[in-house]
Amino acid sequence: MKILELLSRIDNVFAFVIKVAVTVLGLFIAFAMVGGILFRALLGIQVFGLEELVLMAAMWLYMLGAALASRERTHLSADFFQAFSDNEVLHSTMNLVATTLSLLLAVFFVRWSYSIFSWGFEKGQVTPVFGIPQYFSQASLLVASVFLLLYVLRDFVHDVSKLVLKAKAAAH
Repeated sequence: MKILELLSRIDNVFAFVIKVAVTVLGLFIAFAMVGGILFRALLGIQVFGLEELVLMAAMWLYMLGAALASRERTHLSADFFQAFSDNEVLHSTMNLVATTLSLLLAVFFVRWSYSIFSWGFEKGQVTPVFGIPQYFSQASLLVASVFLLLYVLRDFVHDVSKLVLKAKAAAH
């Protein structure tokens, strides 16, 4: 059980860091957008490069937010079997099927995001104004997909153990 406690602590640290990053990124995007509009509309000054910074921040904000939603299982879901049946074993089985499909998709997402990141790294593309490497924003996809995979693996183990316990209880 010590390893589970360690993993839980690591997860809590990651969650705290992600929440801080999401807050900072959200504030940056909001102030940058307002600032860009004010400079352009009121002062007639075009702030070059602001859009590329906002776009990169938005990519990281969205991807880190998706990782948090996966961690907390607050992402969109459709649990319509619960409306049609009171059978807890059926509910657990359908949750396991959904989690298994999510696990397969998460593996594909990791492979896809790694190929995008490595392609961006190979090509060496940079943003037009600040020369920021494009793989910096593409890395957000890879980071989010790895977190998604880890959280779906956690959910898979949880759903399997829950189904086994319910099946044992139904058998007695």
